Order: sequence, then C-alpha cells, then structure tokens
Amino acid sequence: MQRHFQMLADYNHWANNRVYDGCAALSKEDYRADRGAFFGSAHRTLNHLLVADRIWLRRITGSGTAPMELNVILFEDFAELRAARKAEDDRFVALTKSLSPQDFERAVTYTPVSNPVPVTDPLAGMLAHVFNHQTHHRGQIHTILTSLGQPSIVLDMIAFLRTDGKHWMS
Repeated sequence: MQRHFQMLADYNHWANNRVYDGCAALSKEDYRADRGAFFGSAHRTLNHLLVADRIWLRRITGSGTAPMELNVILFEDFAELRAARKAEDDRFVALTKSLSPQDFERAVTYTPVSNPVPVTDPLAGMLAHVFNHQTHHRGQIHTILTSLGQPSIVLDMIAFLRTDGKHWMS
C-alpha cells in the first residue's frame, strides 16, 4: 500500500503540472471566466484543489494552514498559485514517503468543513479520497480547456507510467 500511495502522489504531481501548463496557455479572461464547472472557472477550480489539499494535509499531519471554506481564493496570481500547488504536491510526495505500512491503518478524527460533525476515517481511505478528488476536478479543468479550443491534455495514469513514471513499473 505504501508504494501504491507513493505512486499516486508522484502521478498527482505530474498531472497537476500538465493541467497548469494547459491553463498557462489561456488568456486571463478565459482562465477566469465561469465555464460551468462546479467552482466556475479554471482559476477557481485550481484554487479549490489547493484549499482542499491544505485542509486534508492539515488533518493528516497536524501542520500547515487550512482555510475553513472550500471556495476560498488563496491566490489571485497564477504564478503564485502554481508555486503553491507545487509545494503542496511536494508535501504529498514527502508524506507518502514518510509513512510506514502500519500508518495507513491509523484512524484520523477530524471535523469536515461541509458538515461540522466529527468523523473518523482510516488514513488510507483519506489519501484515496484526496487523489480521487484531484482527478475529478482536473477532469473539469480539462473540459474547460478543450471547450476553449485548447489541445486535449493527456492525464491518463498509464501515460504517466509509460513516461515520467516508468520507475513505478518495476
């Protein structure tokens, strides 16, 4: 399980970088325009992903800042948002490397932002949710990009494993 989550953290970093490359090609207007995604624009969706990851990392590690709303705009500037995204991706890579096999069974109690009733979940389930959540919203951004005539971004896990993630195939 440890190796699996390390691979997911590595893939997540790779895929986020590709999505940011795609968004960098947009005009400011297209990047910020409401395109019907859950959080509206590519800009708001990228901010949401960073917000959510900070919340989950705070729950898991007990460190870092975590907003109390899911739609907070942490960074207006794209370059600053991208730098913060890379830092959070690096935190997930470091976290998954630091965990022992037993850590994945550890129960974590926290209070969700959307429903303030304490819950307890196993760490493995929390991490699975985080990486799945990222994939879900990257898909929304991909739709925004292609609807604006941008090239389709290859985000498939197998594409990662055949290129930058080859070391995970052994």
